[in-house]
Amino acid sequence: MKPYKPVLIVIFILIIDQFTKFWVKTHMFLGEEISITSWFSLHFTENPGMAFGMVLPGVWGKLFLSGFRLIAVGGGTYFIFYLIKQKAHWGFITAASMILAGAIGNMIDGSIYGVIFSDSYMGVARVFPPKGYAGFMQGLVVDMIHVKLFTFHWDGQVYEFFPFIFNVADSAITIGVFLILVFQKMFFKEEVKEETITAAVEGN
Repeated sequence: MKPYKPVLIVIFILIIDQFTKFWVKTHMFLGEEISITSWFSLHFTENPGMAFGMVLPGVWGKLFLSGFRLIAVGGGTYFIFYLIKQKAHWGFITAASMILAGAIGNMIDGSIYGVIFSDSYMGVARVFPPKGYAGFMQGLVVDMIHVKLFTFHWDGQVYEFFPFIFNVADSAITIGVFLILVFQKMFFKEEVKEETITAAVEGN
């Protein structure tokens, strides 16, 4: 795969991810929900921590998480260019690029959103206010995608099968990991062949 193709994949996902987040921040207040279909809606929430609402407490916990994301993005970038150099399967490079794009997208939120946006509690956020809602690397990740696959009733309560709210970056990461798990035999077939040939040559 040509080096520019993974770059285009990352840029494409980042544009969609950041556009949707900017739109939600500047058009919706926190907790607002806009129904698109009977099973899909935009529900504005902000995630202070990791996936599925897990949180590292305190300022230092947030700084650690932001720093970890930064290191992960650097490592992921190096890994993709390593894969290109090693002529890995194009599908594996594509999946890795999707995961990297998702990591960068959420890293942007956590790094600068607290500086460039006002909070969204009393109304839609303002861009570049005199003072943002948090400091550098203290921002919140914007989530908005709510997919209501189906609901069920139990003991008088209504439950959703998948109640989590996520964003485009999360989707890219999930799809990338899913592709690697499902197509791993295809992605690593060439590597297995090379190892088999090397072993046969050394055995002779």
